[in-house]
Amino acid sequence: MADAGTGGVQTVAESGYSAKDIKVLKGLEAVRKRPGMYIGDTDDGSGLHHMVFELVDNAIDEAQAGFCDQVEVTIHADGSVSVTDDGRGIPVGLHEGEQRSAAEVIMTELHSGGKFDQNSYKVSGGLHGVGLSVVNALSVRLELEIDRDGHRWQQTYSRGVPVGSIEAVSDLAATDPTGTRIRFTPDPDVFTQLAFDYQTLLQRLRELSFLNRGIAIRLVDERTGKRADFEYEGGISSFVAHLSRNKTPLHPEPVYLVGQVGEAGSSESVEVALQWSDSYQERILCFTNTINNRDGGTHLSGLRSALTRTVNNYVATSGLGKNLKEKLSGEDIREGLVAIVSVKVQDPKFSSQTKEKLVSSEVRGWVESTVGEQLANFLEENPRDARRVIEKAVDAARAREAARKARELTRRKGALDSSNLPGKLADCSERDPAAAELFLVEGDSAGGSAKQGRDRRFQAVLPLKGKILNVERARLDKMLSSEEIRTLIQALGTGIGSEDFDVDRLRYHKLIIMCDADVDGSHIRTLILTFFYRQMKEIIDRGHLFIAQPPLYKVTEGRRSSYLKDDEEYHDYLVKRILKGWQVALPNGDVGDPIVFEGAGLSRLLDHLAAFRRTLESLSARGVPADALRAVIAGGVRNRDSLADRERLQRIAQIIEASGFHDVEVAGGEEGGDGLFSIRFRSRRDGVDRYVTVDEQLVTGSEFRSLVANGQALEAWNSPSIQLRQVNGRGGEHREVQSLEEALDALFEAAKKGLGIQRYKGLGEMNPAQLWETTMDPERRRMLLVEIDHERDEATNDIFETLMGDKVEPRRQFIEQNALYVTNLDI
Repeated sequence: MADAGTGGVQTVAESGYSAKDIKVLKGLEAVRKRPGMYIGDTDDGSGLHHMVFELVDNAIDEAQAGFCDQVEVTIHADGSVSVTDDGRGIPVGLHEGEQRSAAEVIMTELHSGGKFDQNSYKVSGGLHGVGLSVVNALSVRLELEIDRDGHRWQQTYSRGVPVGSIEAVSDLAATDPTGTRIRFTPDPDVFTQLAFDYQTLLQRLRELSFLNRGIAIRLVDERTGKRADFEYEGGISSFVAHLSRNKTPLHPEPVYLVGQVGEAGSSESVEVALQWSDSYQERILCFTNTINNRDGGTHLSGLRSALTRTVNNYVATSGLGKNLKEKLSGEDIREGLVAIVSVKVQDPKFSSQTKEKLVSSEVRGWVESTVGEQLANFLEENPRDARRVIEKAVDAARAREAARKARELTRRKGALDSSNLPGKLADCSERDPAAAELFLVEGDSAGGSAKQGRDRRFQAVLPLKGKILNVERARLDKMLSSEEIRTLIQALGTGIGSEDFDVDRLRYHKLIIMCDADVDGSHIRTLILTFFYRQMKEIIDRGHLFIAQPPLYKVTEGRRSSYLKDDEEYHDYLVKRILKGWQVALPNGDVGDPIVFEGAGLSRLLDHLAAFRRTLESLSARGVPADALRAVIAGGVRNRDSLADRERLQRIAQIIEASGFHDVEVAGGEEGGDGLFSIRFRSRRDGVDRYVTVDEQLVTGSEFRSLVANGQALEAWNSPSIQLRQVNGRGGEHREVQSLEEALDALFEAAKKGLGIQRYKGLGEMNPAQLWETTMDPERRRMLLVEIDHERDEATNDIFETLMGDKVEPRRQFIEQNALYVTNLDI
């Protein structure tokens, strides 16, 4: 690690990083009192993940200094995370000023570390020197392990306080690598969100791999068995290609621009990679010393300025913009651009500890100079690529001008004037936006019910006819030619486009999307979300956009009706009826009375059964037949180690073959391999033959582990003779079934007796009173707040590009991979 440190088997004396290099500025007291100042939000998960990023950034700093080439991040099953590097190892010698181990100083003093000594780290992501100490202060437990100076050293901390002194626990051989491993458990007294998100960590680690050529980064999730390895030799050019993978590029390879700053041998530099595509969206990511600056800063300003000036100069000298009345704007030029700007700065200045924005003024000049000179050379040397880029920018300028004229024309007609509201809008009498709501309703039928069922004082309704324009594939001029889009803009009152949009003019502070649960409803909801994400993202960021959650079921018992949100609530409703009216009696061997499950005991039994069934169906939907899974579980396969027993797998293979599967074979166990075997067989489903493999990947996955855990909980109680006894009922019915799974089906069928069950497919099936009661009444309704997880910007952007973009192949792959997980979609 960087506060830590090394790159393999190098003597520490040679690398010049020891206890005397650690500078101390004192004080941990404020961290636990105001953790948000140091690590970010402690409630929404961002601060939690910043804990990991601080440790990883330290390891990357060590790699940039040339002493580390492997980093591993592990999410452990107990909720802790460890970060391991093969750097120099945190210095463990006595710190002269503090008279204790330098490692302990780094872990317990707020402003300490090698970052304050420019000779130890020329450029560094861990600028503030608070990374390790803050993580330590906010962890209920932290374990430090250092391989250095011929020994393995260990020390444990609790909430920033050493539990004992640092100790050498074993010796290292001369050929053993050095390095640092830190494992921490976040403090539940500080963080309300304690679960680490694999995708959030994956995105950041992939970024770091792109930004640091030659560093191998691994992410392991022990909870699910997932694992990812990253190592990209192409650097930020590969990063741009990765971000553009769902687009059609205008030139085959990203443009790579690099400049050294300062004197010869300086570690400060500018790297930029650019690629234009036929998309209409701009995407620029900015990094300082590998830290993602989500709010940009001076390097972004420098890039935008250089792009605008350089491209306009080329247009003027090349004659490609003859018919343009004015220069291309920056937005015209950046339309469809994917870019990465990465700067290495010795003493960067950020707007806050979370480093969201770079404010070092000198960086703007560095980026302008590098991009201006080298991009001009690229355009001159690649005229065909330059022509495509300029033609796209010219088209964008013409579309911008057409949009301006359309806006002026429609504004003169009142079509965009919020004072002249659309006729389709049923407005409310409330004039305070904070108290007003607008329902965006699919179709006139549901719109009519919503208009009748609403509270007219503060609820407005806007029916949207058909499927609105897909703005992912449209410029602003085309949007303004769409009647439904114009109507929506007019109702919102904000205007649209960078020159006109003002979120403070929003007429309703709750915008509620209300669509059916069928294919068309899902499509319309996605189109509306795409519109807000691409054109009015600030509305989402301010928490104004919601999705209505109408109930899926209406259950009637006698004169009483209940509305149930989804399958989970429906399941819970039936379970309550089972618990009131039934017992399950299981044989107790050869002795005495049977074992009777009722109340809480029956509830736990049903939970295990339902979880087993759900997991079995999920794995089966992904291609592993349920009968084969039952044979594998019954045969005693519990984990990876079970696959080393060839005889066990051969017995299971015989059962699978007897169940009607073909070409069953046990494979693996080759000399020099991992000693594991697998079962492979042919299965026929929906008229298609496919081969299925029971192997390490399957048995180490989270779903199989869940299947095993629930199966083991049920194993002792399964019997060919299970009695179901009705209690509190008139008939006192008794039934006998032959397995627990059969018991589950019988109990749920019995629970449905006497109920009227209606499953809603569309909003139009509800009358106005029902729609108010279930979906519009603020006292009883349920809604989802639409939020953008900025820690996962890449994944969010990719989803919209994949689902709504021009390329068919990525969308087809997405549907194939995820179709089996879809529930409650009426076709």
